[in-house]
Amino acid sequence: MSDGARPEGLAAYVAVTAAYWAFMLTDGALRMLVLLHFHRLGFSPVQLAYLFLLYEVAGIVTNLSAGWIAARFGLTSTLYAGLGLQIVALLALAQLDPEWGVAASVVFVMVVQGLSGVAKDLSKMSSKSAVKLLAPTEGGGLFRWVALLTGSKNAVKGLGFLLGAALLALAGFVPAVLGMAGVLAAILLAVAVKMPPGLAAGRKGAKVREVFSDSANVNWLSAARVFLFGARDVWFVVGIPVYFYAVLSDGTVEGNRVAFFTIGTFMAVWIILYGAVQASAPRLLRAEARGDAALIGSAWIWAGALAVLPAALAVLVAWAGAPAPWLTVTLIAGLLGFGAVFAVNSALHSYLILAFTRAERVTMDVGFYYMANAAGRLLGTLLSGVSYQVGGLPACLGTAAAMLGLSAVFARRLRPVA
Repeated sequence: MSDGARPEGLAAYVAVTAAYWAFMLTDGALRMLVLLHFHRLGFSPVQLAYLFLLYEVAGIVTNLSAGWIAARFGLTSTLYAGLGLQIVALLALAQLDPEWGVAASVVFVMVVQGLSGVAKDLSKMSSKSAVKLLAPTEGGGLFRWVALLTGSKNAVKGLGFLLGAALLALAGFVPAVLGMAGVLAAILLAVAVKMPPGLAAGRKGAKVREVFSDSANVNWLSAARVFLFGARDVWFVVGIPVYFYAVLSDGTVEGNRVAFFTIGTFMAVWIILYGAVQASAPRLLRAEARGDAALIGSAWIWAGALAVLPAALAVLVAWAGAPAPWLTVTLIAGLLGFGAVFAVNSALHSYLILAFTRAERVTMDVGFYYMANAAGRLLGTLLSGVSYQVGGLPACLGTAAAMLGLSAVFARRLRPVA
């Protein structure tokens, strides 16, 4: 694992990874808690999508500003701020009153989710930027370190989906969010006490206008990222959970529990598989032997290959008509396959943004890139509710295929670094 890294750099990397893991565990659990809790209360697919819109809007704004904040005040400041804000969001969500009307509940949860979105993107930008500064440059160390961080993070988030569904079924909504807030507070304190030196401290001369990149590769990669993540969330956020709930739940308390655990387990397995493949992406792509030029040239091919899967599943679900056991099994297998190929795309993008940027402006370019990531998630979240309400799961999957086609078009514009 050391790859020739300095001991203090490795220690800082481990501390950053631990903090990011803690955050993503609560992030995954919170998303599943909110989705299933409000679906059980009778919210429509579009209303469920609204709950997450401000979360993604906050990500767009946060990533643009966080790059400058980290460049100005240092990466540890933004990392601790992200963890702290997530604790505040969890405590606020516990104050939700079941007696409130639908409109008041939606607005309140949107605002709290927006705060959680700020927290997530502060943590993400800090962690990903730290890898550029801490990873060894020789022997493909950068790709291995970023793939390990990203892959392990997604495996932990997958466990968070399962944890959220389990906590909702066994403990209830309020005890679940309060418990997560307490655990995250303890982890924040431990990381703050034990964080070794090694992260950038910031520079006073950082300008706000620097957040906008003048690199064509950074801009094209960011555009490809918008549609890559939009294509995932257009079926992942609302479409599949609501579809599976309709298929699995019989309306009884026991039936609801079975549905919650099944949906949570599927989402967890999907994310864990996604994370495992991401961590293995450097080996799967033979990155060290092929070099950057070949990796850059393959980005659009991977996006195009991924588009085939949701297109085929959309046709299959539309042709089948009514849900059936064989269709559910086929959907699960197909979406797990989507997760594996998506993971390679995502890992390749995460490496390329660090390869394209320079150390002195890494937080700026990473912030801009993850702003695009948040924009894609916003677009996918909105379209997930709308497309499911208009055309069901086939519309969600067909929209995903079209968005991946656009991602491939933008990735085709990437050029090797001179």
